[in-house]
Amino acid sequence: MSKAEVKSLYRNIFVTGFSGSGKTTVGRIAARLLGWEFVDLDEEIEKAAGTTIEQMFARHGEPYFRRLESERLAAALGRDMQVVSTGGGIVVDWRNRRLMERGGTIVCLEARPETLFARVERQAREDTEASARPMLFAADALARIRSLKARRQFAYTHARLIVHTDDLSPEQAAMEVVRGWENISETNETRAAWDSPDLAAVVETSAGDYPVWVGWGIMDTLGERVIQTVGETSTTYIFTDEHVYSLARRAQSSLEIAGIAAHIFIMPAGERHKTLETVELAYDWLSHRRAERGHLVLSVGGGVVGDLAGFVAATYVRGMPFAQAPTSLLAMMDASIGGKVAVDLPRGKNLVGAFYQPRLVLSDVGVLRGLSARQMASGWAEAIKHGLILDEDLLADFDRQRDALLALEPESAAELIRRSVAIKANVVSRDERETLGIRVLLNYGHTIGHAIEAATGYDTYLHGEAVSVGMMGAANIALQKGLLDAESVERQADMLRSFGLPLTCEGVSVDAIEEAMRSDKKVSAGSIRWVLLDGIGNAVTRNDVPPELVRETLEKLAAG
Repeated sequence: MSKAEVKSLYRNIFVTGFSGSGKTTVGRIAARLLGWEFVDLDEEIEKAAGTTIEQMFARHGEPYFRRLESERLAAALGRDMQVVSTGGGIVVDWRNRRLMERGGTIVCLEARPETLFARVERQAREDTEASARPMLFAADALARIRSLKARRQFAYTHARLIVHTDDLSPEQAAMEVVRGWENISETNETRAAWDSPDLAAVVETSAGDYPVWVGWGIMDTLGERVIQTVGETSTTYIFTDEHVYSLARRAQSSLEIAGIAAHIFIMPAGERHKTLETVELAYDWLSHRRAERGHLVLSVGGGVVGDLAGFVAATYVRGMPFAQAPTSLLAMMDASIGGKVAVDLPRGKNLVGAFYQPRLVLSDVGVLRGLSARQMASGWAEAIKHGLILDEDLLADFDRQRDALLALEPESAAELIRRSVAIKANVVSRDERETLGIRVLLNYGHTIGHAIEAATGYDTYLHGEAVSVGMMGAANIALQKGLLDAESVERQADMLRSFGLPLTCEGVSVDAIEEAMRSDKKVSAGSIRWVLLDGIGNAVTRNDVPPELVRETLEKLAAG
């Protein structure tokens, strides 16, 4: 892609945010500052329909409006050098987000619910834009804003730029939009080089951004993509295990075709080998190969291989570039993204590790056809988890396309895996080191799940199986605390069961699970930070779960 094409590709700004955030006013000013055209998508919808948005909602309902909204968005993408003010709910649909991401830069105007309420109330008094906000006319408008905004909040975090407008004038907010876009545009050429239909997300971290590609049959493109992202490197050290050695050889061939020498380290398969003893063997192998800081460490395997290879890359010669080519669904969904690398100790999983981000992640969904049904189910657990904690629409699509997913039909499987992976990537971008209370939500089901794994010596339950049981335990706790209703608990159970996952851990020692939980990394000052569901698609953290309720829950799970 030429520089001119890159420049054009990102020459739109899509201003989104909740009603009252100032999208139209700020968007007009930003367009004037840039000398661009301003487009109000709500006005475009009304022109196309020949009626007001309020009348559309009243006569045809929200689905009709959302369809027109997507159509007019697609039409707007035929031009560039525009600031487009969008409706507050447009980003909820992942298809709309993808269109905007590929056609420009998404900017979210953020504000507290109280600020939004005051603005909407003032605009209603002045009869300005009131007809465009039929969803906010409720007896308790502030409560309605809080509720609706909470449901959309995760979708808003997909924006490349978030501008907090509570204490800004429209002019100041517009200047922040323009300044932020100018800074972002400097990285667009790099991002454009990564752009392809199989790009799931770009993870933004303090160590630099990196692409996550998810596609069908893309393993053989690995060499050229390493050159795109890592740059020229003379040598790559591939870490793999004996179960996926043939895939490591494919990766080696792709690298060598691209002119990169590649050597393979084969470790024993299984969690019980993710230890410091294996790490020491890897160090010795690298030293004999005279590995250097500029050489690349590549993981080709599941989460165990990725965790160990990443830990080695983070620590050998004080850090080597690292890349991931996960070969299990579980690793694609979870371990390959986010830079958590670690090894286990006898008293717990992942107790020795680091945050060390990869330079790229390439997931070839086609290689999953070599996995057993049990291994696939383990991966689906993490994918379903993403829907349960943050995206109810994704969960519904997993339900609707269950048969296609279980059959691993290329188009459906690649698309839904790509969407689920994008959730993990976005969470990591927003909370790289798990300090803001966002990334911890990904631990739904893991407190009990990790403990079950440790209590059974890591050789009875696959990770996703243990997490599935853990999610049912967390759902029971949420039910008892009044956060989740019985219908939602059953919906979760039906979904997990239909993908071949266990709901209980019959016969496992409750005492052993409790002991393992006390050694978990999520314990702080003796208290476990639980991730629970406050409704499907809305995860929260709680520190007030009584030990008696935990014990009762574990006993139910162990009873079968």
